[in-house]
Amino acid sequence: MPNYFGYIPDFEYVSRLPDAQISDYITVKNLFKKGKLREDIFQDLTFFTKYQIQGNDRPDNVAFEVYEDAKLDWIVLLSNNIINIQTEWPLPQQQFDNYLLDKYGDYNTLYNGIHHYETVEIKNSQGVVIVPAGLQVESNYSVSYYDFNTDLQVTRDNTAEPVTNLVYEERLEDAKRNIFLLKPRLVSVIFNDLEEMMPYRQGSSQYVTETLKRADNIRLYT
Repeated sequence: MPNYFGYIPDFEYVSRLPDAQISDYITVKNLFKKGKLREDIFQDLTFFTKYQIQGNDRPDNVAFEVYEDAKLDWIVLLSNNIINIQTEWPLPQQQFDNYLLDKYGDYNTLYNGIHHYETVEIKNSQGVVIVPAGLQVESNYSVSYYDFNTDLQVTRDNTAEPVTNLVYEERLEDAKRNIFLLKPRLVSVIFNDLEEMMPYRQGSSQYVTETLKRADNIRLYT
């Protein structure tokens, strides 16, 4: 299948090289012209399947497994509106470890430092949840409630548990592993959409052809 960059049109920019003539231009890809999924597709979960990124898998690994073509990694990213792969995709384990050590300074702070406290689940005598687990609270959080079953006022102290820096960071990283992937049968639709959305519109600023613009300063996204 075609590479994503094959759909991106070009633009010619006045050369700023030392030996360039005034009429010299440099042709580059217009990376401001970004492909995207149509809203009617992006907003419909029936067009996607849930997927969990494993280990150190990269977008191209996932694309090969799901679409049998590593070059369709851009569909993996578009399906999840991922723009910055460095911050929005799970880091390889060694890189993640280095990031944590750089952020927290030492292993003791990472493993034993308290990032915040969260509630534990509290139920009354009838099994009704009074306080759900996972709410971020102060370390000395307590709760009082009237238990209709026992006709007593109940007070629970020390109902918060610590979340270490390591656990907090691992949760954030693990959340990135749960993604959605466009179903393979819809890939051809995306290619058709790119063929329609990527060409420049005739009559737009600095138009040369459907795949080329030329200017010093142009609205590259039009």
